[in-house]
Amino acid sequence: MERYILILLIVLLASCSKVNKTLPIYGERQAVERIVDGKTIVDTIYQTIPSFSFLNQDSLPVTEKTLADKIYVADFFFTSCPTICPVMHRNLMKVYEKYKGHPDVKLVSHTIDYKYDVPSRLKKYADKMGVEGTQWEFLWGTKESIYTIAQNSYLVSVNEDKNGPGGYVHQGFLVLVDKEKRIRGAYDGTSEEETEKLLTDMDILLNEYKNK
Repeated sequence: MERYILILLIVLLASCSKVNKTLPIYGERQAVERIVDGKTIVDTIYQTIPSFSFLNQDSLPVTEKTLADKIYVADFFFTSCPTICPVMHRNLMKVYEKYKGHPDVKLVSHTIDYKYDVPSRLKKYADKMGVEGTQWEFLWGTKESIYTIAQNSYLVSVNEDKNGPGGYVHQGFLVLVDKEKRIRGAYDGTSEEETEKLLTDMDILLNEYKNK
């Protein structure tokens, strides 16, 4: 009987640990002091994804408001990429299929080929992948807007390079962002193992909001 109780306690503790687990918050942060009831309180302000405006595969505007009250995964790619992009998006398709129809989850893929990957091109790409609707947004913008948000906000390196495969070089991270627009994880999109970790972390993040 005592042994049964001990096993039950271990299972319950493991379950509680899994439910209560939270993800770290990445990016720059700063301490801000404020006075509450005469006492000094220190709040931590975290780096967030700023306001933006891009066009999706249907030539419709997508802004930060489109992603309000959503967790989402962001990446940077281009449709004619001959190297890592096809692998990244095969792995990201696992995320799309798992959370398809989930009201709190979005995917956003930003093209870095601002010259060629106009919305109509992105539409053909999405159709070829079998992506329906706008839960997975494929976004086009100017070079300045895309490259600035990639490097300064999502912390992903992207560049034009005539000597690179397809004329561009970029990192293949899948970046997990929470409902407050804070980065909660970055995963190698070319790795199946890292993609599985992303799926696990998305469940953890969704649970954070359920438990609030």
